[in-house]
Amino acid sequence: MEARDPELRKELDATVQARAELGPEYESVLIDSFLEKVEHRLEGTLDRQVRRHLTEQQMAVAREARSPQAMGRFGERFGFGIVSLVLAIPLSAIGVANAGIDGLVVAWLGIVGVNAVNAAHGRVWARSGRDARDGRRAACDRE
Repeated sequence: MEARDPELRKELDATVQARAELGPEYESVLIDSFLEKVEHRLEGTLDRQVRRHLTEQQMAVAREARSPQAMGRFGERFGFGIVSLVLAIPLSAIGVANAGIDGLVVAWLGIVGVNAVNAAHGRVWARSGRDARDGRRAACDRE
């Protein structure tokens, strides 16, 4: 509802004109009728705004649920961890056979390093550098 609603203005003019024709004894009935119309108008406007707001929230939640970061992130990490542990057995054997205990240590440092990088992928602190580059790139594009 706008501040200057022409339809509501017509209703007010009609109410004032009816009051002039009917006299002061019908004033309270006319005012109640006009206020009821205003209340219905406000309720309709409020209902539309609330529905729009709820729809926007539902769409935001749906977009977030379908985002690549939200979909399957746990499954990817869990699967990667399982695969790396399965591959750790032959890598450990190869490392020990070729270089002894030093080869075992190097193999496990590699396994831990790969898993740490995978775990860090998608975290806020890992993306901060990429976000800063994206921000600089966007600023350069605007200029």
